[in-house]
Amino acid sequence: MSAGILEVANAKINLSLKVKGRLPNGYHQLESLVVFASVADRVTCKDADALGLETSGPFADQLADEKNNLILKAARVFAGALGREPTVNFELEKNLPIASGIGGGSADAAAALRAMMRLWGDPAGSIDGLALQLGADVPVCVRKRPSFMTGVGEDLRAVPRLPEIYAVLANPGIGISTADVFHRLQAGPVEGPERLPLLPGVETLDRLIAWLEENGNDLEAPAKDIAPDIQTVINDLRATAGCRLARMSGSGATCFALYDNPFDSAEAAAALKDKHSDWWVTATRFLGSQ
Repeated sequence: MSAGILEVANAKINLSLKVKGRLPNGYHQLESLVVFASVADRVTCKDADALGLETSGPFADQLADEKNNLILKAARVFAGALGREPTVNFELEKNLPIASGIGGGSADAAAALRAMMRLWGDPAGSIDGLALQLGADVPVCVRKRPSFMTGVGEDLRAVPRLPEIYAVLANPGIGISTADVFHRLQAGPVEGPERLPLLPGVETLDRLIAWLEENGNDLEAPAKDIAPDIQTVINDLRATAGCRLARMSGSGATCFALYDNPFDSAEAAAALKDKHSDWWVTATRFLGSQ
């Protein structure tokens, strides 16, 4: 890629995801423990005569017909906050699968906002406000730190201590519409005031897994109704040596498994690739809070 400001758009993983109900405006109130993986897209930004986007990478071809990519939307929103035209060009190295429940588009938009802030300076008002205009997951992706997310994505609480976490991500080559999954969930209205749930000390992997076993992903069941292969992915992850926990991330279809060390995760990823050569599989590490 040519010279420019580079921002890394790390995959967003929902370790847990509770849907508390549907709000009158149609959005859903959520509770989610979010972390970020070392595997990532790469977004480069530089000044240009007009707004543009060039793509490369293993999943670039899936964006070929997308005329209003979230990166372009982010550029327009950011430039509008400064009262100027979005005269920037982006280069996106697309390494994360599309519509896969790991926030690739949201992470790319967040990376575009961070890059433009470095290029042009801070806009008036909160960058989180601009991010929320682009999607519920974009504010947490701007911060790119382990967070407990509530509301529709705007209320973020940093999680200061998490253990070293090694994982495998696996997607069977299926893209799922988030809107379709929420529609299949048929969540009722939010009842009562929002309360911040208790997140006990999760500084060891044992404690984190114990908490996760009691706090699952409410979107997993409706996503499986749409794409039954998700259960196959989870079953095959659970069958790998050293797997401590396996479940779906976000609205799917990407699933993850947690391991005690990088050797177990690397061996698990290799075994899964041998069994399913057509799947997207990668060993990764979840980024800490620092």
